[in-house]
Formats: sequence, structure tokens, C-alpha cells
Amino acid sequence: MAKKFKTQEEHDAYVAERNKNKTIWGVIMASSLGTLIEWYDFYIFGSLAVVLATKFFPADNPTAAFLSTLATFAAGFVVRPFGALFFGRLGDIIGRKYTFLVTLLIMGFSTFLIGCVPEYETIGYAAPVLVLILRLLQGLALGGEYGGAATYVAEYSQPNRRGYWTSWIQTTATSGLFISLIVILVTKTSLSPEEFDSWGWRVPFWISILMVGVSYIIRRNMAESPLFAKAKKEGKTSKNPLKESFGNKFNFKFVLLALFGAVMGQGVIWYTGQFYSMSFMQKVMNIESAQVDTMMALALFVATPLFVLFGWLSDKIGRKPIMMIGMLLAIIAYRPIYKAMYNSVKIESKVVAKNGLTEKRTVKVHAKIPTDSLITFHQEKVFTDGTVMKKDSIVHWSAAGPSMVNGKPEEPLIKQAITVNPDTRWLLIVLVFIQVVFVTMVYGPIAAFLVEMFPLKIRYTSMSLPYHIGNGVFGGLLPAVATYLVVSGKSAGHSEWYLEGLWYPIVVAAVCLVIGTLYLKTKNKSLEEDELVEEPEVENPVV
Repeated sequence: MAKKFKTQEEHDAYVAERNKNKTIWGVIMASSLGTLIEWYDFYIFGSLAVVLATKFFPADNPTAAFLSTLATFAAGFVVRPFGALFFGRLGDIIGRKYTFLVTLLIMGFSTFLIGCVPEYETIGYAAPVLVLILRLLQGLALGGEYGGAATYVAEYSQPNRRGYWTSWIQTTATSGLFISLIVILVTKTSLSPEEFDSWGWRVPFWISILMVGVSYIIRRNMAESPLFAKAKKEGKTSKNPLKESFGNKFNFKFVLLALFGAVMGQGVIWYTGQFYSMSFMQKVMNIESAQVDTMMALALFVATPLFVLFGWLSDKIGRKPIMMIGMLLAIIAYRPIYKAMYNSVKIESKVVAKNGLTEKRTVKVHAKIPTDSLITFHQEKVFTDGTVMKKDSIVHWSAAGPSMVNGKPEEPLIKQAITVNPDTRWLLIVLVFIQVVFVTMVYGPIAAFLVEMFPLKIRYTSMSLPYHIGNGVFGGLLPAVATYLVVSGKSAGHSEWYLEGLWYPIVVAAVCLVIGTLYLKTKNKSLEEDELVEEPEVENPVV
């Protein structure tokens, strides 16, 4: 039924609003698809960290190999601020569109090539070096991607709906992780465990090149941001964005305030909920990898719409209250949540079912030393609640007897995998979902918050740096730092060693909460305020 209007002006306003919405949806689709693919490219490395540790690093020390893999993963985050500076400068001089077109291609080809790097057993230490270089390229590209996409969408948005529209960009990070988990899960279920371990783990890296091609075609046909195009036509763009962003002491105060009052805390909460939770279940709780992927994918799928909800809500009540409440809830809830996660699969408290114990021993020739053998003691326990534990203890046996290290028998290599029962699985899904709710609260409004802090001509550069330091450095280091704290706590004999890794996100988020609560401005700002101000607009100015 056709809509009726009382006046021609009412009709024209309706048509204009409808056309504006069509335009913004096209902008969001083009920006989001490319950003989603870049996050997918970035996260398949983290999702496959357990597997990659055995492929690109020496296998004789699994813990060291896993930590090295996490460090390589973190390296991609650490260089993101440099990508933000380089590509942010280009975005403020040349334009938003062409800059994040370049970042898309760099990210896509780097990811594809990671899937082509030979394993450590084939080329030795050249393997981790090549992977590190490609990870650095990924980080540089991602450093220029997010600021461009968020700025591009924000400059198309209606002022009173900016939080809502930019929140769609926020969903891409979680969606990219979700899709990476789905692709990995489908690949694993389509191949035998031996095939996946041999070559199947490369498939998710190879698939990305196809998605990048589609996204490139869509982005190539996008128009430039209207606000930037207008400023460029009028000669109002910056000739030196880096100097104006960070050389101007008043604008630089805004950069620091954005970092330490919002993005730093958002970064650690994001990676705790969406990465550390996955690593914790795999490495600390020893849950079977495919089951972890399924639980994470379901929790992320259910929680992702909340990014849009909190983005929309930030248009109504302001960005600050939502982000600060999200940080506070995370700080209070993390330790109880992770304690409940760990205790849900605590083997010591479970009872083995009747005839639920199976043990066997296998022997095979050592792959590198033909005169030696690897003896595997396999144990499988089925518990009364339906939990299943499989444990392999692998012993290196030389011609003279047990392999010796420093005069003592070499420690056996332990591989353990637990398959949880349905009740425990749903409990873990709910506990991960709660963590992702915290993520959606701090991350949903952050794009609109950042673009509103800085003037148009240096917006891309100014917002990208604090975002990528907060997420790339503080957030990106979280998996490696938290895992190190857990390992150290266990070695020191702490009773709750498995919770030690949480001190990092809790402390960082707490510092950010205090600074943000005291100094951030609650009221949302207009993007039309193009002049640099002489003092930061904060509720309690820093002396």
C-alpha cells in the first residue's frame, strides 16, 4: 500500500530520507565486507595458533612453541600503530577510499602467502622468520584499515544515528573471527585428522584470496566520503596530518585521552572475551579444539547483534556511560567467570564410569633418528557425567634406553584433550557469551566516539593511532602476556594459577576506567567541528 503524504514537502523529505538510507546501507556493506575479510585474515592465525605452533616452530618444547606462536601473533598487533600513522596520513591527504583499498590487497596477499610457507621441518628457522614478516605486513595493513572504514561510514551518517551506523563496522571484527572459526571447523570435519594436520590447516589461508578479490571489486566502485571530497575540493585538507595531529599539543591531548580513557580498556576486554577465552579453554582447560571452535562460534553468533544495540543506545544516552559500565562489569566478573569455566571440567572431581578406562601402548621409529623410537602411552577415560579425556604420553627412547637431558630422563611429551558433556558445553557457551556482552558494550560505541573527537582534516590519522595502540599493543599482547602469567603461576605453585593471566586485563581496564570516568566528555559531538580547539573538552580538565 502506497504511503500517503499531506504535503509535497513531507513527500520530498520522505524520499530524501529513503535515498539517504539506501546510500548509507551501500556504504556500510562495501566498508564492512572488506573490513570483515581483513579481520578474518588476521584471526585465522590466532584461531589456528595451537596447530601453527607445531608447524613453524621446533616441536620438542610445545609450551615454548605455543608462546612463540602467540608472540608472532602479537607482533602483527604491535606494528598496527605504525600502519595507522602511515596509512592514516595517506587517508587524510589522498582520501579514505583509495587508502583502505590498498590495505585490503596487502592483507589478502600476506594471508594467502602464510598458507604457502613451508614447515619448520622443511626449511628450519626460515619458516618462523617468513611467517613473522607476513604477520608484520598484516599488522601494517590492518593499522590503516579500521580508521578508514570507521571514518568513511561516520562521514556518511546522519548525526543523530552515527553510533548506530558505525556499530555495523564494529560487528566485522567479531564476524571475522566467527567466520574464521566456521571455515576452520568445516575444513576439519571435511578432512581426516591426519589430512588436516598435514595440509588442511592451510586451506583457510588460501580461501581468503577469493574473498579479497570480491571485496576489491566492490570497494573499487565506491565513491569518496562526501565530507572529505568537499574539504578536498575547497582546499581544506591537511598537508601534514602527522604534524597537525601530534605536533599540536591540544589535539595530542585528545589522542592521549582517547587512548588511556577508552581504547586501552576496550582493547584488553575485546581480546579477553574473544581470544583469551578460546586460548584458555584449549591450553589451560585442555578442551578438544573442534569443540572449543563450536562453542566460541555459537557464543559470538548470538552476541554479535549487541554491537548494533549498544551503538544505537549510545546515540540516545552518550558513548561514555555504556563504555565505562562495560569496563566495570568486566573487571568485577572476570575472575568468577574463569573460575567457573575451569571448575566445570576439573577432572579431579569426576568419577570414572564402569569400564570407562582404556589404555594401550604404541611404538614407532623416530622421524629424525632412525635408531631411536617414540613410545606413546595412550589413556582414555570416560566419566559418569559423559566427559571424555584422552591423554597421550610420548617418551623418546634411544638405543641405550630413555633419552637423557642433563643426566636425567627426558620429560615425556603430554598431549591431552577433553570432550565435555552437553551440560558443561552450554555452561561454557553462556560464560563466553557474557564476556562478549562486555565486549559489545565497550566496542559498539567506540568508532563513533573516536571520529567525534577529531577534526575532519586529520581525523583518519588522529583516531587511528590511539585505536591501534589500544587494540594492537595493549590488546594484542594480552594472549601472550596472560599465557605467560598462567605458566609462571603454575610453576610457582599458586593454588589458583589458572587465574593469574586475568591480572593483565583487569589492571589495564581498571586504569582506563578511572581515567575515562574522570576526564571523558559524555555528550556526543558533531563532525562539523573542524577547527582544533585550544583545550580538551573534558569534564575535569587535566592540570
